[in-house]
Amino acid sequence: MAQTPIAVARAMAEVGESLRTWRRLRELTVAETADRAGVGVSTLQRLERGQGGTVETLLRVVRALGVLDQLTGALDPLSTDVGRLRAAEALPTRVRRRGVR
Repeated sequence: MAQTPIAVARAMAEVGESLRTWRRLRELTVAETADRAGVGVSTLQRLERGQGGTVETLLRVVRALGVLDQLTGALDPLSTDVGRLRAAEALPTRVRRRGVR
């Protein structure tokens, strides 16, 4: 596997710190949050340290913290100018590079 790009590592650390802050704002322990999310304590601790995890694990934790809608809303392409402009165009159902099969 390729080395994690610096920008991705930085984002993982920022997301982890945000998860920890949300947990503390909700006055939840690591064990309580892990239980609510259906993940292990060590898994949650790794996420909070920015050491990665699966998308499903991240979504389980943000749901347990009550911020799932904020995360999914942040990724909504129609919340951006580019997304709204492109939505007016006919988007392809599939994207394929020309000359590649």
